[in-house]
Amino acid sequence: MLKKTKKTGGFASGIGFVLAAAGSAIGLGNLWAFPYKTAENGGAAFLFLYIACVLFIGVVTMICEIFIGRRAQANPVSAYKKINKNLGWIGLIAVAVPLLITCYYSVLGGYTVKFAFGSFVGNTNSLTAFAGKEWQVILFTGLFLVFALIIVMAGIKGGIEKMSKVLMPALFLLLVAVVIFVLFLGEGVADGLRYYLIPDFSKITWDSVLAAMGQAFYSLSLGMGAMIVYGSYTGKEINVLKSTAMICVFDTIVAVLAGLAIFPAVFHFAALEGVAPENLKLNGLMLMFETLPKVFESIGYAGNIVEFFFFAMVVIAAVTSVISILEVSSQFLIQKFKIRRKLGSLIVAVFAFSVSIPVGISLGNSLNGEATMQLFGLDYLSFLDTVTNTVLMPICAFLSCVSVGWIIGPKKAIAELETEGNKFGALKSTVAVMLRFIVPTLIAVVEIFGLIDLIFPSGVFSANGLWITVCSFALLGVAVAVYFLFLKNSETGSNADEKE
Repeated sequence: MLKKTKKTGGFASGIGFVLAAAGSAIGLGNLWAFPYKTAENGGAAFLFLYIACVLFIGVVTMICEIFIGRRAQANPVSAYKKINKNLGWIGLIAVAVPLLITCYYSVLGGYTVKFAFGSFVGNTNSLTAFAGKEWQVILFTGLFLVFALIIVMAGIKGGIEKMSKVLMPALFLLLVAVVIFVLFLGEGVADGLRYYLIPDFSKITWDSVLAAMGQAFYSLSLGMGAMIVYGSYTGKEINVLKSTAMICVFDTIVAVLAGLAIFPAVFHFAALEGVAPENLKLNGLMLMFETLPKVFESIGYAGNIVEFFFFAMVVIAAVTSVISILEVSSQFLIQKFKIRRKLGSLIVAVFAFSVSIPVGISLGNSLNGEATMQLFGLDYLSFLDTVTNTVLMPICAFLSCVSVGWIIGPKKAIAELETEGNKFGALKSTVAVMLRFIVPTLIAVVEIFGLIDLIFPSGVFSANGLWITVCSFALLGVAVAVYFLFLKNSETGSNADEKE
């Protein structure tokens, strides 16, 4: 049996929790994936779709995960054991997923640090050069991880909450400053705004709907244990419904503003250079680390300053995301083995850094056109990203909704969530229906079509895609076996066990 727990060492304030959770949600995906998907799928028409998906998937799933953590006041394994002793394996997957993500997200974080430092000396054409210098990639990955580790070591109040209260406003102010600067650049800006924002419903297809659903799901850090962990550090004084709404609004605003910073700047550059915008690389790593440095540095010295502000903002987004996923694995280790926070988080960080070394080298080889150090046709970073984002995260989120909607039950869950000033009112029946039927169905759609696209890209069978899927489910099977063999009948700890 799980021992009775009490709230200890948690967030000192509601706004601290909201900013920390928003920091977890706001990451690199907001800054490069959302603007591109919006522009390619009908501009504002896609934005409407995205907001609908946030409402129909994101809000309810986030409420579920925060609730699971808050009612247990413990790590994800113990939290699911509190629902039912046979469900603890879901929590173990929710611990394993962020650990895998930390191993590759830290490499991307290292890239952001390098490009922030390089803003005044020139980042143009330096992506492949930097990627090929293995010792530099390792160094900047280490610097990024050390920064995140220091914050996690300092605890929830003194580290994560305190820094979130500084970093999140800083991120927002930097982003607004960059947007204002970009909008006054002149030539090409209006074309960029039209490309990004004018709704074109003719471009909305079933693939657009799936893209909006996937973006809403991944952008909010769902299915990776972070919201369960942050929820465990809150008490009944937190208005979960209001807090969730604020987190989703913050996340969406940042994503929209990122597009306002990126596309007018890109079209201004295209107009000055006489380059067709469609010939520029506008997605992923290439947008962030190849196209944008050219755009900013074409403006002159002022562009270097804006470039620094932009990449400083990207570093903040990456750090606030990685501290949340680093905390998930650290919390479990600390509580399960009754070790001090500094030691537990250090063990997780050292493991993540060790794995990040081959991941960073593999990515560098891929960016330089070398088909070496690959798994099933992908560099290690892309492989881990596919395993976690495409396969495991939707499964975790689906199971969290099923656990709350069908095992705990919506009536009991809503009753536990409601406190004075935190009432669902007329939303009770709507939330119950969404929790039991609509949201799990939509998440299942994200998972199923993600697997179809993985195994049958463009309708053609991919053996590599099949093997990636097999590996993902094998990992899930290992987590289930480990839980029932070693953790089901043993104490897995709670927040009351934490030692600073």
